[in-house]
Amino acid sequence: MRVVFVHGACVKDGSWWWHRAAALLQDRGVVSVAPPLPSCGETGVPGGTDGAGLAEDVAAVRQVLQDGDEPTVVVAHSYGGIVAAEAAAGIASVRHLVLVSSYLPEIGQSLSDFGGDGGPAPFLDVDPAAGVFRVRPELLVGTFLQDCDPEVQAEAGEHLADQSVRVTGEPVGAAAWQQVPSTYVVCTDDRGTPADRQRDFARRAGRVVELEAGHHVFLSQPDAVVDLLLAL
Repeated sequence: MRVVFVHGACVKDGSWWWHRAAALLQDRGVVSVAPPLPSCGETGVPGGTDGAGLAEDVAAVRQVLQDGDEPTVVVAHSYGGIVAAEAAAGIASVRHLVLVSSYLPEIGQSLSDFGGDGGPAPFLDVDPAAGVFRVRPELLVGTFLQDCDPEVQAEAGEHLADQSVRVTGEPVGAAAWQQVPSTYVVCTDDRGTPADRQRDFARRAGRVVELEAGHHVFLSQPDAVVDLLLAL
């Protein structure tokens, strides 16, 4: 078994965001990898309106999925569900999708289709001139990491990134969750994506699990996440 982690929006250094779950998996003999997403500037490709977007993110994750033939679980967080929907489609080794506080888009849907009314969320800062959006650093902990320990809270700000606004409007060309078994993890204490919205998104998943956790449950409760993955 192999696990491929796909991180959410406006962050970089995916291996850091997943490191607690990855370490527990390694202790159990399970290999994991967290591909960098070009739209977050992780591969040296500039972001912005003329830089990397969803297509480049999909290609980066798909390449990792195609590099091995062992049974693979794709774990996608938040925006990562948009990427995984297309990246994991048609790959025989992908046996299960796990969506954590995430999205299951139909073909032709984009990230913007899952947003609320009234413009960007209050925890986001959009820079139209540069063609990027980002998390407001002063709102990071209170919105996304309130249940994490102080060490994680102190380090997380170093792993934020400006992301190309292109990813918000680009539609997916495939919907892997329609063919691959899926589990949705509702984080009931999530202050970024409220639980009621997650439950609405989760209606498309094959199975739903609820955990009393904030947006980054894999940092606050990595054991719970790993137990779920090993049970697959």
